[in-house]
Amino acid sequence: MRKRISSILTFAVVLAQTSLPAQEPQKVMTNEDVLALVRAHKPESVILSQIESRPSSFDTSAHEIIRLTKAGVTENVLNAMMAAQNKGGSTASSGKPDTGRSANTSNPIPVSKSHMPKVYVLSGGSPQELPLEKAQLAETKTKPSSMKSLAADAAVTQGLQTAVNTVAMDAAMHTNSAVGGSMVGQAGGILSGIMSHRTPTVTYVWGVPNPVSSNVLQTVSPSFSVDFSRAIGVTVDEYQPAIVKLTPAQNTCRIVGATQGKADARSSPAADWQVYSHFLEERVATHAERLEGGKYNVSPASALQPGEYAVVLRPISKDKKFSGGDVARAQGDGLMFDAIWTFQISEDAE
Repeated sequence: MRKRISSILTFAVVLAQTSLPAQEPQKVMTNEDVLALVRAHKPESVILSQIESRPSSFDTSAHEIIRLTKAGVTENVLNAMMAAQNKGGSTASSGKPDTGRSANTSNPIPVSKSHMPKVYVLSGGSPQELPLEKAQLAETKTKPSSMKSLAADAAVTQGLQTAVNTVAMDAAMHTNSAVGGSMVGQAGGILSGIMSHRTPTVTYVWGVPNPVSSNVLQTVSPSFSVDFSRAIGVTVDEYQPAIVKLTPAQNTCRIVGATQGKADARSSPAADWQVYSHFLEERVATHAERLEGGKYNVSPASALQPGEYAVVLRPISKDKKFSGGDVARAQGDGLMFDAIWTFQISEDAE
């Protein structure tokens, strides 16, 4: 009798286990899922939570980022998507860049499917990715004679502070017309006011918000790996990486560089603006090793003094022409020129 009861109980347990529904694997989140949440007017916090908690396979190419921005995807969500894609396709650990002094070739650069340019700090440990930032535009009547004079110009600092208004930038992304360019100008740091029929020459200033970088390095001789080989819409052999010294301005931002151009240059779709032909910047002497098209290792030629610096991409030919509209919207060649990876050499760096 006992054996019979035991057999019945065992059979019941097995039956209960087999009748339970199998747990389905969590669906991989894609760009279309993000767009669906945006169109459903879900809060940004909800979308970010979904990206962080679900497996994902995002397309973070330049074309897709432009499409997503036009559809109303916020900058925070885009950054989360790129971070998730990088995390899924790399072996780099998260957190601030490692601050070791020498590169370790036994730790290769993570392979990424992203079309966005990337910069890694090479160190004694694993290569650490620096976050991609975007230099903002401001306009002033001050001539670009020195970085110091531009840093003291209130119009520049006010313009760069306003330039981080992503709402205005998102609105401008919906059009390629001169009106869209004007929206970027009014709420994105271009302070020329209402456009007139005249097109005077003004000074355009590139800068990044905040007086200091959050990426603090403890070495005076950092080395970087730069990869822009998958950039879309550009000829990668026309560019090379450079290191520039940034100029803090009135405890609000850092000046990258400046050049002159017509007051309506930023709204022109024509590729006729020689942005770099007379560009003012504090470029650092470097050792650059070209590995292949769009891939470089770069390091300063001598020890860096404490202060603010950045890795940037610059055209090899100073006669390279840009579309002002692309520069204002940071797309194509404009994205290459606006892309910046800031870092700080600390006072006690060795």
